[in-house]
Amino acid sequence: MARNIEIKARIDSIEALVPKAAAIADQGPMEIVQDDTFFRCDSGRLKLRAFSRDEGELIFYCRADRQGPKESFYLRSPTPAPETLRDSLSLAYGQAGRVRKHRTLFLAGRTRIHLDKVEGLGEFLELEVVLGEGESAENGVREAHDLMAQLGIERSQLIDGAYVDLLLK
Repeated sequence: MARNIEIKARIDSIEALVPKAAAIADQGPMEIVQDDTFFRCDSGRLKLRAFSRDEGELIFYCRADRQGPKESFYLRSPTPAPETLRDSLSLAYGQAGRVRKHRTLFLAGRTRIHLDKVEGLGEFLELEVVLGEGESAENGVREAHDLMAQLGIERSQLIDGAYVDLLLK
């Protein structure tokens, strides 16, 4: 399974972070609309991410729900029929929540920088440092901390859990 190190932080303004992210990024910005449906799953999290009527991906992942950099294991499966798959999984497992967001994506080396405007929650930064096969998580944690500093993100801004958890509170 693929792995990354993730952090998620509440931010005051996406607009204020765009120039900082652009200054350290190799690529971006890319604008993406995402509609994530979460399903009941006892062994981790299972979500269907729809980008459009004919493009999506089913994502299974496991990670600790705590503040700060954390290791995540994930598996992504593309689908050309996200609406039908959503209906099937909803009938089979039941929905656990839904998250709609607008994501501004930058790529800085192997790290995905997400500036997310989440419907009903506000604005957030998410970093995903993709780890190589057999690479220690500590390398990714150091990189995440370095990027947090470059972007001006304080530990007090970090959140635990997923957007769906915040919406359900």
